[in-house]
Amino acid sequence: MKKITPQKPLSGLRVLDMSRILAGPWCGQLLADLGAEVIKVERPGKGDDTRGWGPPFLKDRGGRETSESAYYLCANRGKQSITLDIAKPEGQAIARELAQHADILLENYKVGDLKRYGLDYDTLAALNPRLVYCSITGFGQDGPLRDRAGYDFMVQGMGGLMSITGERDDLPGGGPQKAGVAIADLMTGMYSGVAILAAIEERHRSGRGQYIDMALLDTQVAWLANQNTNFLIGGEVPKRMGNAHPNVVPYQTFPTRDGDLILAVGNDAQFKRFCAVAGIADTGADPRFANNALRIANRDACIAAIAPAMKRRTTAEWIAALEPLGVPCGPIHRLNEVFANPQIRHRGLQVDVPHPLAESVPLVANPIKYSRTPLDYRVPPPLLGEHTEELLRGLLGKSAAEIAALRAAGII
Repeated sequence: MKKITPQKPLSGLRVLDMSRILAGPWCGQLLADLGAEVIKVERPGKGDDTRGWGPPFLKDRGGRETSESAYYLCANRGKQSITLDIAKPEGQAIARELAQHADILLENYKVGDLKRYGLDYDTLAALNPRLVYCSITGFGQDGPLRDRAGYDFMVQGMGGLMSITGERDDLPGGGPQKAGVAIADLMTGMYSGVAILAAIEERHRSGRGQYIDMALLDTQVAWLANQNTNFLIGGEVPKRMGNAHPNVVPYQTFPTRDGDLILAVGNDAQFKRFCAVAGIADTGADPRFANNALRIANRDACIAAIAPAMKRRTTAEWIAALEPLGVPCGPIHRLNEVFANPQIRHRGLQVDVPHPLAESVPLVANPIKYSRTPLDYRVPPPLLGEHTEELLRGLLGKSAAEIAALRAAGII
C-alpha cells in the first residue's frame, strides 16, 4: 500500500511575500515551514538587500563563494523567487495579478509607498476581497512617527529593551546594550505570523480578508512582559542588571572554578537545597533570605554569601551536584557547543537542505513539532528570480513571447 504523506498545516494557502531584510521574510519563512506556498517578490538584478549582507557566503561544490549570504539564507527557506520591477506599470500589473491569486500579502515598504503603485490594501481588496494583507513598518501606519524609517537597533533603544539589557551602570562595561540578534525584527515577524493566521481563521467565518498593521516599536514594547508590569504596577523604572533577574534571587550567572554557571533558583525549597549542597547551610537558614521577597530586599548580601562558594567547583561539578536535586542550573554555550550538544542533535535543530549551487546548505529547523503533520525542509532559500518564468507561465498563464518581452523590458 502506498504511504500517504500528510499535508502540512497551511497547505493550500498562497503568500505573496513583498518584504525584505528580516521581519517580513522571517514571517514568510514561518508560513512556508508550515506548508504555505510563499512567492518572494524581488528587485531584478539585486533582490533582497540581505543577499549581499556577508561574508560569510555559501560555498559552491567547488569551494568558491556564491552570492548567497548566510544572512539571506537564514530567513528565506521554502520560498519561490520571482523578480519584478514594481516601479514600472507593467510590473505593477503583474503584482496585482499575483495578489488576485494569493490568500496573504506580506510587505514592509514605507507608509504609503505601495499606494503609489496601486498595490495598497484598498486597491487589492477590491480585486480580491479575501486577501489578508499584512504591513510591517517601524512605527505603524499612523501616529507622529509613521513616516520615519525604523530599524531594529533603533527600536531596541526606543522601545526600552536597551534600558534593561547590559551590565549595571556602576560596574565595568556598564551601559546600554542591544540583544545579540535583531530581536525586534524577529518578534515582529512572529507576531505577524500569529496575526495572519488568526485573520485566516476569521475569514473562514466572514469570507473576507482584512488589513493588518504591524509595527516594530509596538512589538518591542509589547514583549517586555514582566518588566512592563513591574513599572506600571510598581512605579519604579527598571534598570540594567546584567545577568540578574529583577523578580527572583538568586537567578543569575556566577563565576565557577573554570568558567561560569547560570543558577536559576525558582523557589525557597530550591534555595535551601542549593545552600546545603554548596556548604553554606547558614545562608539557607539566614532569616534575611527566608523567602524570595526578602532575598530581593537583601540581594547584595545574598549574592555576596553565594559567590565565594561558587568558585570552589567547576561548572560541570556544579551541574552534576545540583541537577539531581532539582535546582535549575546550566552552562553558557558558544554556538559550536550548541550544535554539538546531544540534546540539540537529538532534536534535529540543524538540517541540511539540498541547494542548487552546493550539495546542501546547513540551516536551523523550525522548533515546532507536530505529531501528525511533521515539517520537512526540502526547499532551500531560492536563487534570485529562480522561479520567475515558472510562476508567470504556470500561475498567470503568460506565453513564452510575453515573458521574453517582459525580460527584454527589464520588468522581470
